[in-house]
Amino acid sequence: MSMRKYKLFTVLVPVLIIGGFEYIRHEFLLRYLTMEAGNFTITVITLLLSYLFASWMFTSMERSNEKILTSEARRAVFEERERLARELHDDLAQTLFFLNVKLRQGDIEEAKAAVSEIDNSLRQAIFNLRTPPEEGTSFGQRIHTYLDNWRLVTGIELHETVKITENSFTPNEEILLFGIMQEAFTNIRKHSMATDATFHLEDDNNHWRMHITDNGCGLQPDPKANAKSTTYGIDLMQKRASELGATLELRSEKDAGTELIVQAERKVNS
Repeated sequence: MSMRKYKLFTVLVPVLIIGGFEYIRHEFLLRYLTMEAGNFTITVITLLLSYLFASWMFTSMERSNEKILTSEARRAVFEERERLARELHDDLAQTLFFLNVKLRQGDIEEAKAAVSEIDNSLRQAIFNLRTPPEEGTSFGQRIHTYLDNWRLVTGIELHETVKITENSFTPNEEILLFGIMQEAFTNIRKHSMATDATFHLEDDNNHWRMHITDNGCGLQPDPKANAKSTTYGIDLMQKRASELGATLELRSEKDAGTELIVQAERKVNS
């Protein structure tokens, strides 16, 4: 039912209850009900009917809100998958072009490296897209599934800590946070040469914080890596953090790994 109909019902129901009873009382019940008895009766009837009506209305509104939230969550998931598909297409197109050039040049070792990169990208994409949104898993469970799959694909040791309450993030916040996490771990897999990584996400009533580290080579120029791709990934994380109203801090030193911190204060409604 639309909000307009809820508003119409809210306006009309009390009028019909009170007005209808007063009309019936004055037309048919004056001989049987005193003024005091009539006032008491209309008060009880109004209370009971108002309670039943309000219970029905708010239950209906809650169901409508749940449908809206579910729809938004699914839409956000599908939008993120479309983005992943576009990025995968661009990444594979660049790698395939590089592979074609190296094969023409007869550089077999570089060609093998390109094939390995394509294989890793496809495996990661399959893992990212494997879980259907209809399963309705919690945000924490989706994070754990992704990181567990990432660990299996990359062979990098990963230490994971997730301390969040259910529904602590809106569907849109979840998809933005998940996107930042995916981009960070994609960069670790592609560019860091790390053997160990950590992920920490924690929230409370006033603040949330995501902390990702690795023990790799840091954000140093790599002639075999696509520099534009790395810069684009960082810009994308910055954009998502901005949409979250969060700050993003990236620290990196040569051969000392990379540290990513994304955090924000909770908005308190007055």
